Amino acid sequence: MTVFSTIHELLAKKPADAVAFIGSGFPSLTYGSLREHVERTVVSLNKLGIGRNDRVAIVLPNGTEMASAFVAIAAGTTSAPLNPGYRADEFEFYLSDLKAKALVVERGSTSPALSVTAKLNIPVIEIVRNNSDPTGVFELVPVESTKTAAAKSGGYAGTDDVALVLHTSGTTSRPKIVPLSQKNVCASAGHIRDILSLVPVDRGLSIMPLFHIHGLIGSVLSTLCAGGSVYCTPGFNALKFFAWMDEAKPTWYTAVPTMHQAILSRSANNREVIARHPLRFIRSSSSSLPPQVMAELEQVFNAPVLESYGMTEASHQMTSNPLPPRPHKPGTVGIAAGPEVAIMDESGKLLGSNATGEIVIRGANVTTGYENNPSANAENFTNGWFRTGDQGVIDAQGYLSITGRLKEIINRGGEKISPREVDEVLMDHPAVQQVVTFAMPHAKLGEDVAAAVVLREGKSADEKEIREFAAKRLADFKVPRKILILDEIPKGATGKLQRIGLAQKLGLG
Repeated sequence: MTVFSTIHELLAKKPADAVAFIGSGFPSLTYGSLREHVERTVVSLNKLGIGRNDRVAIVLPNGTEMASAFVAIAAGTTSAPLNPGYRADEFEFYLSDLKAKALVVERGSTSPALSVTAKLNIPVIEIVRNNSDPTGVFELVPVESTKTAAAKSGGYAGTDDVALVLHTSGTTSRPKIVPLSQKNVCASAGHIRDILSLVPVDRGLSIMPLFHIHGLIGSVLSTLCAGGSVYCTPGFNALKFFAWMDEAKPTWYTAVPTMHQAILSRSANNREVIARHPLRFIRSSSSSLPPQVMAELEQVFNAPVLESYGMTEASHQMTSNPLPPRPHKPGTVGIAAGPEVAIMDESGKLLGSNATGEIVIRGANVTTGYENNPSANAENFTNGWFRTGDQGVIDAQGYLSITGRLKEIINRGGEKISPREVDEVLMDHPAVQQVVTFAMPHAKLGEDVAAAVVLREGKSADEKEIREFAAKRLADFKVPRKILILDEIPKGATGKLQRIGLAQKLGLG
């Protein structure tokens, strides 16, 4: 398959009349029109003094404008999408840390980011749509027209120019800046295209947030890399998923496990929609997919569910389960699907099959390092390998199983417990729909095991019953000492369940 090294190159040879973006209520956007839109956007930014490697923060709601803004801005400058849900103090941190040259918002935006840009003296550019234009097409209009020198380095970005900057989640420390080059993001999009055998007739239903690497690369750029089409939703909504499916007629979608579970909860009333639009496959990434949820998805949609493993530092994808006829193994995140993947011990020695250690990667899609952070780079890179912070094991067939995030492993008086192992056991209880196991403080042991549980609709169980169920399947020290039965488990901005800090959030800290 063709390897692309820039976004401009990735879009260049697609048939002009092929559809790139499908928009609800607006004409579809062809690749020919998308290329013209990208060129106009780069020229507009250059005239405003913004060029290659200059950072443009984007605060837009989910949808085709956000997707096309990412692609067009990243083609000639550095795109920096931010979560529109941030508070003013968060915007101030991120915009300052990024040294943003401009902020792009939609006309009429009331984002708290706008008061921050006034304080930091960052120019604001509005996207303005003409309703007769195809979906995703807009004009860039500066809020204050000031005379600006042309960009020092204009035109389309080169291979090593930075296409995208994102921050790490920062659950335990200050968020780190991850610069991803044109080569990094295009390599990752190509890896996803190849492992999923994406072709021009494929159509992706985009439900992931587009300020997140999973949505940007795993959903949008991978589809464009294959010459397929993307239907962008205004953000995930389980109540609207099947109506979108009816309108978009997708061949696949990608999501995090909590989204898949919400979709399953609405599936019984939407059997006809599922039958009308058979999916070629379903992809899951960004956190662990319980095998029970995979089995239910496959049964309901009659399509293979492929779990993959991604992170920001790898421009998203590292491993993936392959399509049939090759086996996809529930409970694993598949085989290397792009970068080299290995297991390393604490001393930096690579380990063989079936040995447990830290998962490490290297390849064209992997960042060359965090920005202005030599200590983090020294800690996270060993002999050219990036240390993921995840613990895992690779079997003799090359399939990777993640045993836990090293920071999330529960240390109960010296006994190490993988929260994922406890999750999988509790998910087998017939009344349990969702679970997240986490560490809670303990005066003598340091940490003990706790679990938050959401029950299936119409089912009942109490803490004692669930603990007894777990005790039959787990060693005593792994059985949760505390089980909280909740209506909903707190999630991060991208829909992921977060173990770190959960004890404090739930009043157990």
